[in-house]
This record gives sequence, C-alpha cells and structure tokens, in this order.
Amino acid sequence: MSSEVRILLADDHALVRRGVRLILDDSPGLRVVAEASDGAEAVQLARSEDVDLAVLDVAMPTMTGLQAAREIARRTPHPKMLMLSMYDNEQYFFEALSAGACGYVLKSVADQDLVHACHAAARGESFLYPGVVSTLVRSYLDRVRRGESPAGTVLTEREEEIVKLIAEGHPSKQIADQLSISVKTVERHRANILEKLGMRDRTELTRYAIRVGLIEA
Repeated sequence: MSSEVRILLADDHALVRRGVRLILDDSPGLRVVAEASDGAEAVQLARSEDVDLAVLDVAMPTMTGLQAAREIARRTPHPKMLMLSMYDNEQYFFEALSAGACGYVLKSVADQDLVHACHAAARGESFLYPGVVSTLVRSYLDRVRRGESPAGTVLTEREEEIVKLIAEGHPSKQIADQLSISVKTVERHRANILEKLGMRDRTELTRYAIRVGLIEA
C-alpha cells in the first residue's frame, strides 16, 4: 500500500457514510476516494478505482457487504476489506472472515475503532473489536451445552442470493429472471434451503436473512 491508504466506503445510509468519511478523512494517512450506496456499486468501484481498502457495511440492498466482499475477493490483486456493522453478532463475524475481510468493526464504536482497524489492515494485520473474543467464547460454550455444533456457513452463495431475494418479497419468476435461471430451479433451491435450515416458510426465511445480515430488519 502507498503511504496514504485510499479507501472505498460503502453504506446505503448517506448520513452514516458522511459521518464515517469525516472520521476517516480526519485521520492522517487515510483518505476516502470512492463511495458506494450498495454492494453492487462497491464491487464496480473496487474494480475501476485505485483503492487499497474497502470498508463495507454488512447489510445493504441489491448486494450485501458480505456478498460484495466475496465478489471483490475473487479478483487478484484486490483491496483489503473491513466489514462495518451495527450488529455484535457471531454469525456476521464468521461470515465476514469467510468472505475475505480482515476485520469487523461495530458502528456503535466506529469513532474509536475504525481508524485503528484501517491502519491495521494497511499493515496486513487483522482487527477484531475488543468484545468479540468474549462473545465468541460465550457463544461457543452455549452451543456446547446445548449439544450443537460450532457456527459455520450453512448455505452456498447461490442459496444466500435466493434467500435474500425471497426475504425481500420477490416472487419466484422475478428471482429467476434476475439470476438468469428457471423458475423450477428457484423452487428447487428454495426447497433445499428450507430443508437445510429446518424451516417451513418465507416468514422463517426472512427472520434467518435478518439474523445473518442478508437484509436489515
């Protein structure tokens, strides 16, 4: 990376972007050079702009930050990535790491942690917010006591895309058109998803989508 870290900032809330940008631009060695309002735009900018670091909101419309991170990570070389979230959630944390992010920052303490996380990413280091270790240990012990397996990625990327669209209220025909697959394939994916997650209907899928950061509540 250059001496000045060039940052792509992606968040669907303009006021949040403005506040985060002020924090970053006010820090020596950091400069926001591109902004995106959803994940798809973030992917495009990551490919077209000269950026060192992408700061991505976990939950965004069109394409989530997690989905965008996976797309960005497919290209070599690609910018470092940090996930920004309002949720202190183990599932989001694991998904962020799986997607290729090197850190996870809570919006509630972004003014304290985000600058440190950006500089850590510039040095090639990971950043974990202070409460994450105790959160993970507590959650792991709770799972063990309940006889459950540790958290992990349950669905494929295609299945996640379909869950997001279902939870957003799109009918099968629209989903098929958007993903360039047949309605029959959408229905087959839907059945497989419900079976994998042990769920029965769209209401339960929507709750799941909110819980894992595919859509916002």
